Amino acid sequence: MAKKFSARVSKKQRKTLDMSKSLDRDLMAMMDERLLKGAKLEEIRLKDIIVKDQVRTKFNDSSIKELAENILVNGLIQPLVLHHDGKGNYTLICGERRFRAMSTLDEMEACPCFILEGKSPEELMAIQFSENSSREALHYIDRADGILNYQKATKASERKITAALGISKSEVHRSLLIAKLPKRIKEAAKKHNIEKYVLLEIDALSRGPLRKELEKKVVAGELTKRSQVKRLINKGSVVAAKKKITKKKKPALPAGLTANAFLKAMESKTKDLELDADTLKALKSVLKETKDMMSDQ
Repeated sequence: MAKKFSARVSKKQRKTLDMSKSLDRDLMAMMDERLLKGAKLEEIRLKDIIVKDQVRTKFNDSSIKELAENILVNGLIQPLVLHHDGKGNYTLICGERRFRAMSTLDEMEACPCFILEGKSPEELMAIQFSENSSREALHYIDRADGILNYQKATKASERKITAALGISKSEVHRSLLIAKLPKRIKEAAKKHNIEKYVLLEIDALSRGPLRKELEKKVVAGELTKRSQVKRLINKGSVVAAKKKITKKKKPALPAGLTANAFLKAMESKTKDLELDADTLKALKSVLKETKDMMSDQ
């Protein structure tokens, strides 16, 4: 029996379902379940929390202030995530924005925290990366540096990084390219909100004057869009400097002696020399040919 399909509907008549809200909740539930497996909830003093280098390095001051005001009114809805090393040290793994916000409040001395124990550095890096990526938009530079740091720590291939962090292989590859760019380029990208494909287009160029000029424009904040890079590459904005052509100088005669004076001196000298007839004839022939050559110039 043939299957029956619904009648074809034009694009204008199709309904669009917004599943972003439910999708976000589902993703957060899955992430929290994996993240907090075996964790204990305890009250920890803020001054006892150790903050090391985090995935996120770019923070919005106004956003931190708003978050602090929200925590002051509503309390801390999502606890911090710490790792206990078994020696009494608590290291912040997730929630640096919340930690920064609470640190600005005199009323906050301690806060609820999920405590993880027995996790390897690689596991903590993966948890940290996953949590930061699902919260406030993580800048692609911080994301790229986080992926590179994970690769350095674990010696993992791009395929294994994809499996561990749950992101596409193409995104892993692009992120590693960006992370290996010079520090000044990456700092400019964050400062001037430069599109990531600007950096990827420049990275694809071979080393030379064009790439050097484009990198200068990025650092100065004059190049923020991929379309701008495309135009400059197609235009060939850098023209190779022309090589200077220098003419070889003819060997100079002794100072103060002209060519004619030299020939006359030679003719006079031949008269004083005691030469046989054949040698004298040959020498005069050479002098004559030399004089003819001089007259032709």
